[in-house]
Amino acid sequence: MSGPRPPRLPDLASLTEAQKDELIVSLWETLVALDGGAPAAPPNPAAAAPPESLSARIRTTAPSRRGRTSSPAAPALGRGFSFLEWRPLQWLVILVGLSFLLDFGVGFYQQRALARQDQATLALRSAAFEGLYVELVRVAYEPDGKSYRATLSMQNVNPDRPLYVMLNPARAFVQTGLSWQEVPSQAPPGAPWGVVKLEGSHTYSVLFQVDASDWSQLIPGYMHVLIQSDMLISQSSAPKEDIVERNNRFYVYLKPQGADDAWIKSRNTFPGIPPVFIPMPPH
Repeated sequence: MSGPRPPRLPDLASLTEAQKDELIVSLWETLVALDGGAPAAPPNPAAAAPPESLSARIRTTAPSRRGRTSSPAAPALGRGFSFLEWRPLQWLVILVGLSFLLDFGVGFYQQRALARQDQATLALRSAAFEGLYVELVRVAYEPDGKSYRATLSMQNVNPDRPLYVMLNPARAFVQTGLSWQEVPSQAPPGAPWGVVKLEGSHTYSVLFQVDASDWSQLIPGYMHVLIQSDMLISQSSAPKEDIVERNNRFYVYLKPQGADDAWIKSRNTFPGIPPVFIPMPPH
């Protein structure tokens, strides 16, 4: 079975003006009762009350709670300053959240900065070690009969990206026993040292003398000599921290000035005149 059917609405067109007023007042009182307002006094049939107008009866009815709500402007004003009523725990949560957010932002910025710095360092190292070719071209006798001149060359394989190379004077060492002994060396007279803007190739030299007499003979009649060229490399003409150090070492077998070629040839298998120097692979 279906539940009780709701009462049918009266035919408003058939009601008189007085009946319509009674219906409106009844609906108003019902609304007040549903909102929890004071119930209207029950009618007293014994007392004959004079008829009242519709507006007067509505004014005398207990007001609805709907009428006691504040205006829309009041809560808006209150919400604007509601943070002043927050409890200390709420403030603590906000401050902790802001500190975590600040820490995250600083960490993110530092990671990005370190990543950019690492990329720049890798690019510079690649240019300094893979984009820069350094070789020992030759070692020759000097006319004084006791000195040697080692000539080196460096080349930038990417000439469209200049490298700024701080050249230090090259040094020379000779092996004595199992150790290396540094020998007197100097730049040729008038040779410029310092920063070189390298766009293509550049050649430089070092003069040295071997004043040791007990040098080792890995090849009979030849000294074992090390030529070392140290440099600082940057891609900036005014570098700050963007600098890479590179040490270049070249090993050669060097025939002393005034050596006996016939004796050297008899102890080795040279097809002709023994060469002044024999280059060695890096080691």
